[in-house]
Amino acid sequence: MNTFGQLFRVTTFGESHGPAIGCVVDGCPPGIAIAPEDFRHDLDRRATGKSRHTSARHEADEVEILSGVYEGVSTGTPIALLVRNVDARSKDYAQIAEQFRPGHADYTYWHKYGIRDPRGGGRASARETTMRVAAGVIAKKWLAEKHGVRVQGYLAQIGEVVPHGYDLSVVEDNPFFWPDAAQVPALESYMDALRKSGDSVGARVDVVADGVPPGWGEPVYGKLDGELAAALMSINAVKGVEIGDGFAVVAQKGSEHRDHIAPDGFASNHAGGILGGISSGQQLRCSVAFKPTSSLRLPVDSLDIHGNTVEVVTTGRHDPCVGIRATPICEAMVALVLIDQALRHRAQCGDVGTVSPRVPSVAVEAGSELEPQAGGKR
Repeated sequence: MNTFGQLFRVTTFGESHGPAIGCVVDGCPPGIAIAPEDFRHDLDRRATGKSRHTSARHEADEVEILSGVYEGVSTGTPIALLVRNVDARSKDYAQIAEQFRPGHADYTYWHKYGIRDPRGGGRASARETTMRVAAGVIAKKWLAEKHGVRVQGYLAQIGEVVPHGYDLSVVEDNPFFWPDAAQVPALESYMDALRKSGDSVGARVDVVADGVPPGWGEPVYGKLDGELAAALMSINAVKGVEIGDGFAVVAQKGSEHRDHIAPDGFASNHAGGILGGISSGQQLRCSVAFKPTSSLRLPVDSLDIHGNTVEVVTTGRHDPCVGIRATPICEAMVALVLIDQALRHRAQCGDVGTVSPRVPSVAVEAGSELEPQAGGKR
């Protein structure tokens, strides 16, 4: 399936080395100001070739708005967005066109369709996520304008390295989206050594959403946390998603995990802002685990499409850590889930109105919600 969402629906198309990639956003509310330059910031954040720590492929990622926008404003009809591929080098994949790269989707796509596009991974390439980020720009804008919701991500771990401190104001000032500015030089050295070795490493991206009102989500099927997990798991190379404290809850006692409610706010946020599949009004917290890049110049044994044993050496331009530029992708998927849930809530429960009491978010100093909960994780 290439379509995501129920009321706010996003369909992506295109391959890594095809002439273009694109998406159709259906169900977008009318009246949103949308211009090609609105997409530049987030697409630049996702793009390769911005530092020596990502793939050297350099795409312009200029967005063409083909429909759904008139005189700079969304009309409520389908919005079609197109991005041309201008820096694909398909010859880099000629040698492995008939080989199955271990850790890639080559083998599974072959069995699924009986044919595959080997150029840059085809449809399985992270190039596809460009259009998720583009659609996410529209979602972020609507969420901010209508509900004051702000979605922000940051890199919370590379390999075994974790931040010593958490300051989201510095995340956009370094190529790692890292929340501790003092550690950036050490990360530079770490990634330089990793790249020279020809190997790769995994990463964790955390996303927080502030301003989400209570009530979004469904009680059984369509749970907010369930749809967030599905959306984030759909990103290339993701192998795990946690909401709130995630797997750390296994070691917690119930008396510790439950988030005490008081008139001045919740005492903690182990649940990550979601209770019973519905937002609580607290800060939404998600954590996403990315596997190490499988495209390596280090040789590995595998099979070809004829069943013969081959040695695979992947050349071309690849990320030593895909998680480095995954922050805007994760942000986009969280925003797409939130706008879809907001529209669904408005459709069913728009007449409910304001319900009392409205408990504030965690009753602590601004920004401290990023600090680890007792017995939990960030």
